[in-house]
Amino acid sequence: MTPPASPLRPLKPPSLGAQHRLQFPEPAYRIFNRPIQLLEALLTLSKQRKRLRPNRPQFRNSFFRQIGKTLRFALVLLVFAGCAFPQSKRKVIIDEDCAGPGGTDMQALLTIINSPQSDVLGITVVTGDAWRDEEVAHTLRLLEIIGRTDIPVLPGAVFPLVNSKEAVAEWEKKYGKVEYQGAWNFGHPVHGPWEIPPMPEGEPTTKASTEDAAHFLVRMVNKYPHEITIYEGGPLTNLALAQTIDPHFASLAKELVLMGGSIHPETTDPEFTRTPHREFNLWMDPEASRCVLRAPWPRIVVTTVDISVKTNMSQSLISEIAKGTSPSAQYVAKYASQCTFQCYLWDELAAAAWLDPSIITKSKKMYLDVSLDRGATYGNTLAWEPGKPTAVIQENLPGPPVLIPLPDVRLHGPLADVQQDLDLTKFYKEFVALMTATSPHAHPIQ
Repeated sequence: MTPPASPLRPLKPPSLGAQHRLQFPEPAYRIFNRPIQLLEALLTLSKQRKRLRPNRPQFRNSFFRQIGKTLRFALVLLVFAGCAFPQSKRKVIIDEDCAGPGGTDMQALLTIINSPQSDVLGITVVTGDAWRDEEVAHTLRLLEIIGRTDIPVLPGAVFPLVNSKEAVAEWEKKYGKVEYQGAWNFGHPVHGPWEIPPMPEGEPTTKASTEDAAHFLVRMVNKYPHEITIYEGGPLTNLALAQTIDPHFASLAKELVLMGGSIHPETTDPEFTRTPHREFNLWMDPEASRCVLRAPWPRIVVTTVDISVKTNMSQSLISEIAKGTSPSAQYVAKYASQCTFQCYLWDELAAAAWLDPSIITKSKKMYLDVSLDRGATYGNTLAWEPGKPTAVIQENLPGPPVLIPLPDVRLHGPLADVQQDLDLTKFYKEFVALMTATSPHAHPIQ
């Protein structure tokens, strides 16, 4: 008796027009036929063995027959998963205050770009650790050095929504000095927003995109809804502008990965012992921070000061990276040794933990917000757990700390996964590997 035709029909070679529409390379139909051909070969072999052993006892128990069917079905899934559908890369947009050369911002870019997991759709730049135009130049030059000028660089906000250098100067007269103010008081040398000092790594020959960061962010999440991770390593101005342009921006993203906030860091660093709830990324543009943290993100993962201060870009780590021969390794080794202030791996940890969540050994669900009280706590991180009493320490005032109620806690964004502890050895190992890697799809500069 002729066996019935297989219900699994091989794909026919598509026409040239169909190939173009589906964006498959020419041999794709052969790749998709392989699991079907393999499965049919296994079924044919099974039937031949049955004909050769006509007296072989059959399963009488329906339970065992069902197990056999289940195993065959599992085999089908495994064949298709392994042969027909290779794992896709993870789409990500990096929003960063790209001070350079070297340092935490540039090393965060390398962490993500050098990973074979990531598909970097663009780098959006915001004033933070340095002024935007200088940061754009450093970013373009880094991409030239590692051969990734295919990644677009998009200029973003130059100034915060409301806060300003002048306003901070007035605030300091009442409440005391703010040690680190990024572009406003830190640089070699400190300069204005439109100046670009001489660049040690050389000036770029490539140009930034003519599209602005906020509109790019909105356009991308609408093009790839629920597929894009927004990685945020700087002040949140660009994201707030995108959310204002399109109220669906946050909900169309896949997730927000944020380096920001300070809750109760255990450290001897004087900046955080005096003001444990002030963290630069959320502080520089508090209004933008509140807008972003209250937006309807499907998921938020946060790397705070609390966990970041457990890391350090030590000389031994730099020496390990210097053994590498890739452009990334040589770039990092050359400029990392110039760090003289807070050489924590702030942004790199957030990036590495996104690539490998197993680096994080402990986390907690919390609501996050930012104080806009215009007083002593302006720009401070507000954090509380669901259903627990909420209060924040009033800082920068004479006398002992005072607990005050948080502003209307009914108004908040989604719960965030706040990282608390990490496997430091694993993190350092993966960080060195990424810093010494050659970027996927790297190409020489013409």
